[in-house]
Amino acid sequence: MSDAILQIFLMVINTANMLLIIWFIIGLLFAFNVVSPSNQFAGAVHDALSRLFEPALRPIRRVMPDTGAIDFSPMVFLMILNAVGYILQGALR
Repeated sequence: MSDAILQIFLMVINTANMLLIIWFIIGLLFAFNVVSPSNQFAGAVHDALSRLFEPALRPIRRVMPDTGAIDFSPMVFLMILNAVGYILQGALR
């Protein structure tokens, strides 16, 4: 039973990793004017993912120093998610 729950947590972590990378890439596409921010689909996806990840990124941003235009909080969040995933994988063994 506990193996199944740990597998579900690992799937959630992997999905969050993928969504965070998609959100970051869409933000870069907007920043470099590859995709127009007025694009309804890309804007809606970016907005939805922003609303999903902002509560998790806000505490990280409070702790990290301000680096100007580059926001490293998504990278830190990815590292935290991966660390939790590795811990869960170790627990499965």
